[in-house]
Amino acid sequence: MPFAKLNPSFERALAEKGYAEPTAVQAAVIAPEAEGRDLLVSAQTGSGKTVAYGLALGPTLMDEDGKLPPPGAPLALIVAPTRELAQQVERELAWLYGEAKARVVVCVGGMDPRREQRAMSAGCHIVVATPGRLRDHLERGNFDGSALRAVVLDEADEMLDLGFRDDLEFILDATPPERRTLLFSATLARDIVTLARNYQRDALRIDTQPDVQHADIEYKAFLIAPNEIEHAVVNVLRFFDPRGCIVFCHTREAVRHMHSNLVERGFAAVALSGELSQNERNIALQALRDGRARVLVATDVAARGLDLPDLGLVIHAELPTNRAALLHRSGRTGRAGKKGVSVLLVPYTRRRRAEQVLQAAGLNAAWSGPPTAEEIRKLDQERLLTDPLLTDETPEEDKALAAALLEGRSAEDIAAALIRLYRARLPSPEELFDGGAYKPNTRDKPVRGPREPNDAGGDSQWDRSAREQGSGGVWFRLNVGREKNADPKWLIPLICRRGHVTKPDIGAIRIFGRETKFEIIPASAERFAAAVRDAVDDGVKIEPAAAPAPQDRNGPRPDRGPRPERPPPRDFKPREERPRPAYEDRAPREEKPRDFKPRSEGAPAHKPRPYNPLDQKPGEAAAAPDWKREDKGGPFKVGPRPFKKKPGKKSNDQRPGKPFKGKGPPR
Repeated sequence: MPFAKLNPSFERALAEKGYAEPTAVQAAVIAPEAEGRDLLVSAQTGSGKTVAYGLALGPTLMDEDGKLPPPGAPLALIVAPTRELAQQVERELAWLYGEAKARVVVCVGGMDPRREQRAMSAGCHIVVATPGRLRDHLERGNFDGSALRAVVLDEADEMLDLGFRDDLEFILDATPPERRTLLFSATLARDIVTLARNYQRDALRIDTQPDVQHADIEYKAFLIAPNEIEHAVVNVLRFFDPRGCIVFCHTREAVRHMHSNLVERGFAAVALSGELSQNERNIALQALRDGRARVLVATDVAARGLDLPDLGLVIHAELPTNRAALLHRSGRTGRAGKKGVSVLLVPYTRRRRAEQVLQAAGLNAAWSGPPTAEEIRKLDQERLLTDPLLTDETPEEDKALAAALLEGRSAEDIAAALIRLYRARLPSPEELFDGGAYKPNTRDKPVRGPREPNDAGGDSQWDRSAREQGSGGVWFRLNVGREKNADPKWLIPLICRRGHVTKPDIGAIRIFGRETKFEIIPASAERFAAAVRDAVDDGVKIEPAAAPAPQDRNGPRPDRGPRPERPPPRDFKPREERPRPAYEDRAPREEKPRDFKPRSEGAPAHKPRPYNPLDQKPGEAAAAPDWKREDKGGPFKVGPRPFKKKPGKKSNDQRPGKPFKGKGPPR
């Protein structure tokens, strides 16, 4: 149904933007039963939530004539989780309330807070802010919330995930209790319900989530080698050739690396991550909106709320961590009824994780190998024939130049030059490893037969009966052996990385002096051989080999047969039954004489006390030891020596005419 019973200014603004009919969430918030009430809304990304709560705030902020009061203290507050979303909300409300001449102030991190303070002091109607910056203005007294009539929490689940719960509670406690509270979220988790129960009154629950998530988005999953992610991104961009695309990575370092690689390959790419300043982030997004850039490499900071025009492709260069991340990333495309494609680049080692994320989100993806260079070149030929350079009408000036070219060159030469120019502006596609058709995992795992231990300490991946029938694994040789400290701990990751296989695909590993032989299961042997054939030669070489024979000099030891029996243990008897040795009669020990003198014969009664200079008293002679006395053969004379105080010692005695040098006050 078309927009009905709206303010005339809203109707004209929507008509100028091309809004003919409201979306499901927009129709629900402008219904008569929702007017003037608190709202708890859950809707998928790209459903027009910003315009929805902009329309819902109209009757609360405007009078019956559709006019706003003079600007003063803010009447409405909108809290968004990220700077980009806050600025996007400000732009949406600017055209929606443009005819009503509403003043909208945005307060986000990375901008000058003094300028924001002056804008709010000059008077405004709506404030759009991020939680951290708004709390800072509240604590400094720059934000006056006494006149607020409504508060909107946009993407409330994301704000709680980012740890803004305390900030949101602080902000809501600082607003008037009679306000309207509109809470918009993609999912209604337990924390969202608790927040709504504490800060909303008789809220109207609105759920516009469709039965099928992202029906306008086509999901594709490409199985790739773990070391070919960047090359796969290049081929996907060349295959789909979108007007706008977002490539999602996990970390800032991954964003820098991917962005530099795409720019070096010739793509018009910009980067967006948390390490950039707000001005740099605005420039990057504006370049994508203007068409000067066609690829945005970003972290999950761009996964919420951003509405970029002509964004037809989303590439998950690194798999999303959970269901919500997948839905919000993919929700940047397929918005407002437009079609989009979401591509997951799945390494062989992460296939099961990708299946779990897709199953949790309730999505079905088309699995296949990555686009090949041959397919891309074929599409380039088709696009050249339909390029606007050939289909648009040729001006007279260009016709004259074309005639001049035809005079000196043939038509085939000119066409060949055009083809070379067309190909020169396109990045070259990459030759990727094709892992074959995708085989999804089943819930009922096949029952394995008995396993045979291999020489590396693990288990082989096929049963004993298959080995006995001659259908064992395919053997390969690695030019690294025991002389170079070969060990399965680092050999297995090397084999998996080079051959694009996983650990279950590797069987027995036998390490010799100068080489190592290992086997690959038959199902993956052909793919493994093709991968190691195209690998870069860096000194480690893998090639097919024959199975090692037991009689090889450096091979495994042959079977030595059963261990010989041990000799029977000797007869054991208790101690009392053992024969005791014969007793030998020994002579008594001879006592040695000791030097002993009784006290009556001149023995000292006690040991003489050693000399101690502290025993000397003032005015008495020092009691020198015998070895110092002259009369006892010593070198010194003994005579009276008065007691003297050590030089330099301080005293607390205050004598007349002598300055005080001691510690503490003089007496």
